[in-house]
Amino acid sequence: MRYFLELSYNGKNYHGWQIQPSDISVQEVVQQSLSTILRVPVEIMAAGRTDAGVHATQIFAHMDIDKELNESDLVYKLNSLFPDAIAVKKIRRVKEDAHARFNATFRSYEYHISLEKNPFTMGLSWQVTNQDFDIIKMNEAAALLLNYENFKCFSRSKTDVKTYNCDITNAVWKEVGNGLVFYISADRFLRNMVRAIVGTLIEIGKGKMTIDQFKNVIESMDRRNAGASVPACGLFLTQVGYPLSIYDYE
Repeated sequence: MRYFLELSYNGKNYHGWQIQPSDISVQEVVQQSLSTILRVPVEIMAAGRTDAGVHATQIFAHMDIDKELNESDLVYKLNSLFPDAIAVKKIRRVKEDAHARFNATFRSYEYHISLEKNPFTMGLSWQVTNQDFDIIKMNEAAALLLNYENFKCFSRSKTDVKTYNCDITNAVWKEVGNGLVFYISADRFLRNMVRAIVGTLIEIGKGKMTIDQFKNVIESMDRRNAGASVPACGLFLTQVGYPLSIYDYE
């Protein structure tokens, strides 16, 4: 039987989602906890792989187990065993061929910037002080992302992917409190894509890049032409969507 786990985590002290040979990862902690409680080796597959230091307020992973589970009881036991930085919200049985990665229809991210020193968002936002940004220009450039499909210019170099095409459906900056939040949604994302987009849009906001130059960056398909990647601490995976049909397992 296949089950979906809905998880969240603070990625500050983890070397990303995926298991690493010598660094602690979120996947490793979750798998070890599941194996301890269920008393069998458990492997999980997630909707995506967040990089070191990136957070998730919602991410799904699937696992296979040869017995029916008491979902609410397992949620309680896992949360009791997990460290404070990781939580499971829900466990739900799905179709046997439902896949946390391949059945996802969209993913949404947020990037948080604090425009003042704030001890309560330290490690959960990029702290940028004494700087002003032209949000109107940043949003004008962000809107252009919806007109393109190839985003190789924002992908980490030497990434092994079959295509650099992504369908971006939303990209907008908003002022939130004493900071800025960038919201972006797409069917899929490339490695480092959001942080590279934000870094390039920041160049627009500082007046160091024009809208036409931003278009040229995208059309160049060359990572060297885009802006620097912003720090991982401000990035959150916030939502992963699935068709309701995956839950119709009977």
